[in-house]
Amino acid sequence: MPSVLLIEDDKTIALGLCYSLEQEGYQVTACYSAASALEQIKANNFTLAILDLALPDGNGYDLCRAIKSAHDTPVIFLTVCDEEVNVVMGLDMGADDYITKPFRLQELLSRIRTVLRRTGKRADAEDELHICGLTLYLKQAKVKKDGQEIFLSALEYRLLLTLALNHGKVLSRNQLLEGIWDIAGNFVNDNTLTVYIKRLREKIGDDPQNPFIIRTVRGLGYRMGE
Repeated sequence: MPSVLLIEDDKTIALGLCYSLEQEGYQVTACYSAASALEQIKANNFTLAILDLALPDGNGYDLCRAIKSAHDTPVIFLTVCDEEVNVVMGLDMGADDYITKPFRLQELLSRIRTVLRRTGKRADAEDELHICGLTLYLKQAKVKKDGQEIFLSALEYRLLLTLALNHGKVLSRNQLLEGIWDIAGNFVNDNTLTVYIKRLREKIGDDPQNPFIIRTVRGLGYRMGE
């Protein structure tokens, strides 16, 4: 049975979510503070974590870091903070999705299934993918170059994985946006994608001015490798 760590200081929302998730077959552990959540993170390895940002004794960003440093647990932010800077910060530190309140229950359940399906596929895949001097460790969602780990946000990793799995193929900007939509939702648009491509190139050592790993195919999109 998939286990969910729910961190939400509004007990009314928490109780409602616990009931709904349990009806869907999840085992839920609810925490109403950062302190109690940290105890659970240290003691257990959950299938999924759902975090609020604003807590009485801390914030979801710190908890996300704690979860990601302890386990490869998918994280979904569920919060009223809907400003783009909050969304980008959450995704950059490794969150797998970001949902704002008020939310529709069926949408949340769908996004949970998408995140778990994605990580499940990753676990069933071959462990390593070697491409363009990079090694992608699919089970751990990690990337190394020359033996050194490259730290990517969840969105950057998903973007790189989408390109790598289509090695040699030209992917349009719309195809790339579709490939990362389940992580970023509507918060990554055509212009923002350009920024993330540039940041990804810099992190993997691909000169943005003269790229050789992620190549721009003018008027069509992007291609990884030849």
